[in-house]
Amino acid sequence: MAFERDLVIFGGCGHVGLPLGIAFATRGRTVALYDVDAAAVNLVNAGRMPFLEQGADELLPAAQASGRLMATTDAGIISTAAAVVVVVGTPVNRHLSPDIGAVMRALDPDIEHFVEGQLLVLRSTVYPGVTAMIDRRLRELGKDVHVAFCPERIAEGHALEELSSLPQIVSGCDQVAVELATALFRSLTDDIIELAPEEAELAKLFTNTWRYIKFATANQLFMIANDCGLDFERIRGAITHGYPRAADMPGPGFAAGPCLFKDTMQIAAFNVNRFTLGHASVMINEGLPLYVVSQLEHRYDLSSMTVGILGMAFKGGSDDVRSSLSYKLKRILALKARKVLCSDPRVTTDTDLVPLSTVVAEADLVIIAAPHKEYRGLELNVPAVDLFNLLGKGVVV
Repeated sequence: MAFERDLVIFGGCGHVGLPLGIAFATRGRTVALYDVDAAAVNLVNAGRMPFLEQGADELLPAAQASGRLMATTDAGIISTAAAVVVVVGTPVNRHLSPDIGAVMRALDPDIEHFVEGQLLVLRSTVYPGVTAMIDRRLRELGKDVHVAFCPERIAEGHALEELSSLPQIVSGCDQVAVELATALFRSLTDDIIELAPEEAELAKLFTNTWRYIKFATANQLFMIANDCGLDFERIRGAITHGYPRAADMPGPGFAAGPCLFKDTMQIAAFNVNRFTLGHASVMINEGLPLYVVSQLEHRYDLSSMTVGILGMAFKGGSDDVRSSLSYKLKRILALKARKVLCSDPRVTTDTDLVPLSTVVAEADLVIIAAPHKEYRGLELNVPAVDLFNLLGKGVVV
């Protein structure tokens, strides 16, 4: 069957789908972005990014002008493409258990638009076995499509660089799916790694869990040093200087965002909750805001102070507040401090934020919660908690 375009990205105007669509279009593929968010679709079709992504502000208008990229809310676009890449969110539920049916529920309303011979690529992080489950479900519905799982492993904000510089893991429920997915992603990189579907599903979960555990290790070591009144950054600097076996030791800080915690919990569920290291990492990372506040309570009468939080995005250089621990810190301080002021130079979705100048002028204590470059070397006349050592005065609470 001849198709009008190379691919449709299902959920295509989000943090994963839009950079992927731009990357494919920039490399000559014809791409349609299907999304139910009409506001985001309109922004994209106007050549404007709905969020921050390095290099995208220039590449998006160019991709549109070439005729190789467009966005739509019309699900009928699905039937026009040789490949459909699914990038919908896959969160854990309120009980911290994986939502195994999330991808299939997203596909169900539009299943009529899938046609024989298409390649369906799952790119969302999924619980092990979901790829095979969706393949079975589609066949039960009489849909003769080839199902692949090709996980994204990019750092948010750096997708356009990493989509071509990082290897791509490819798996499929049949050999045709593997071959079609390999041919598709060779548009972006020649470094293709083939795995079985469940191996690829675990590879993605292991990747994020490994990072989460490393951050937890650094945060635990920071707490140990801090409890002794010692500067963890000085110690870490000594350990990592010229010593390659410790070169990847991260500094302390809030480990958050939409993936790391969630995927650690998915591994725990997959291993019938026998994941002591993962659960301990959750306690450490999620407990860091509580630790910081408890340390401050030993030194200050917070009830008489205005506390400023600098950085509400979940990581430095980002405008994404999803699962940001800065908001957990804000909630804790709301119970402890006289007043809490929050600022972020990149976040535009929170109407309660105030300018940096207001925080500097009014706060009796400042906590740097995200390492935005704008805070590096900031002059403050009040005490500061600087987990990322942006002020160059060490990491001690």
